Formats: sequence, C-alpha cells, structure tokens
Amino acid sequence: MRVELRTIVTAVLLTTGCFLLIVAAIGVVRFPDFYSRMHPAGKGDTLGQALIVLGLMVYEGFSFISIKLFFIVLFIFVANPTATHFVAKAAYLGGLKPWRRPEVEPAASQDRAVSQE
Repeated sequence: MRVELRTIVTAVLLTTGCFLLIVAAIGVVRFPDFYSRMHPAGKGDTLGQALIVLGLMVYEGFSFISIKLFFIVLFIFVANPTATHFVAKAAYLGGLKPWRRPEVEPAASQDRAVSQE
C-alpha cells in the first residue's frame, strides 16, 4: 500500500480548510453582535475555502483545471474581505451600534456597601 505525498498534502489541506470553516461557523453563533460575527465569517470562511480549493489543486496536479482553481483562490482572497468590509460599513452607516458589555459594579465595592450598612 503506497501513499503518495500528494495525497497526504491534499488530506492536510482539506482537513485544515474544513476545520476552519467549522470554527468560523461556531464563531458566528457564539459571538455577541453583528460586528464581532463578521470577523469569523470573513476570515475563517476565506481561509477555509482557499485551503480546500488549494487541496483540490494539489490533488489535481498541474493542469488547466488547477490553473482555473488558482484563479478561484485569487478571487476568494479579493472578494470575501471586500464583501465583509462593505457589509460592515453598510451596517455602521445604517446606524447599527456596536455591542458594549454592560457596566457592572465590581464585587469588592458591593461587599463594602453591604458591610457599611
């Protein structure tokens, strides 16, 4: 049973790309507001897709199909961050305010207030 280096590199690229897409999806669900959700959606999605397509390029070898896949990767690296930027800017110009953590009194000052009473 002979495993080629190309198959191993392809498996690593595909696995890493899928992992990044899953982590980005979890980040979209877990983060509190629109702007912080844009970060994993933009960065994780871009890199995950690019690694998957690069894995397909490695598997295919040097051919006309791999050249087409390379242009797809270039398009992903240009289009995804640009789209993420414009969606965030449109939300900001539309009046969507960033999320802020609610101000909570420190626990030490609450203990002092209770002991003074």
